[in-house]
Amino acid sequence: MKLAVVGATGLVGQEILNVLEERSFPFDELYLVASAKSVGQVLKFKGKEYTIKSIEEAVKLAPDIAIFSAGGGTSLDWAPKFAEAGSIVIDNSSAWRMDPTKKLIVPEINGNVLTIDDRIIANPNCSTIQMVMALAPLHVKYKIKRIVVSTYQSVTGTGKDAVQQMMNERQGVDGPKVYPHPIDMNALPHIDSFLDNGYTKEEMKMTNETRKILGDQKIGVTSTTVRIPSIGGHSEAVNVEFYEEFNLSEIRSILSSTPGVIVQDDPKNNIYPMPINSKGRDEVFVGRIRRDESQENTLNMWIVADNLRKGAATNAVQIAEFMMERSLVY
Repeated sequence: MKLAVVGATGLVGQEILNVLEERSFPFDELYLVASAKSVGQVLKFKGKEYTIKSIEEAVKLAPDIAIFSAGGGTSLDWAPKFAEAGSIVIDNSSAWRMDPTKKLIVPEINGNVLTIDDRIIANPNCSTIQMVMALAPLHVKYKIKRIVVSTYQSVTGTGKDAVQQMMNERQGVDGPKVYPHPIDMNALPHIDSFLDNGYTKEEMKMTNETRKILGDQKIGVTSTTVRIPSIGGHSEAVNVEFYEEFNLSEIRSILSSTPGVIVQDDPKNNIYPMPINSKGRDEVFVGRIRRDESQENTLNMWIVADNLRKGAATNAVQIAEFMMERSLVY
């Protein structure tokens, strides 16, 4: 088993390495790949030193699995080349997500659609993953009609430079900025670029990816995505309308029995999901579960997860594990 991590020096790349170690992912050879400026540097993993390789060198080594976290442009250019060399590419960027020939996978929800012929597999957007983890089992039971979601997303979703901008602002240090406005002590209703319809790309990702993962193009989805000065993970206020009636005890029971989901819903004791508690965790946390009293068959939930873990690194590694466990790697 030859494994490559492309974009190994970034926030998600580093988290991928953490997850690989924690889950004792089996491999015989590991190739750490990054941009030209990092080639030749040394990274330690499980007590061993690895010299960072160029992507040109890595593709010639034909890894069995290549986990990409290096941006959409790199994925568009290089994922097909790795696939042609026989690799399974698991891509964290948005490059392949809406390609009708590529699978968009959350293993707990739709891993069963993967086959040995899938050479490029898309990892969904972080905010989409945590939402569908909670909604998928409810969709099976009650059938979703419409979703209204507002997100409160960590600066870690933008990357190292965004974290540095926030910390610089917090310490009164002038430095490079990746956001058009200050992020500390602020909230920016602006994630990714704006489109002609007034929504951002991030907001449309949540709409389109949710429909694709749940396999239902009729679901209405509208979102507002907001960047906030937090680090532990993304939070989402989700309002979901079902075709079928529900009762809250059954909702809690379904969510509590869903692998990868933890219910934290005891508001009388101030127990509810928060990003400060999700940091470093792989689970999706759900709380503030309550009926929307303004219309029938509608539920409110608060969903939190570490965007670098289940929202990116963990989900990608789980896809790799899924492919190996079912002998879909050759």
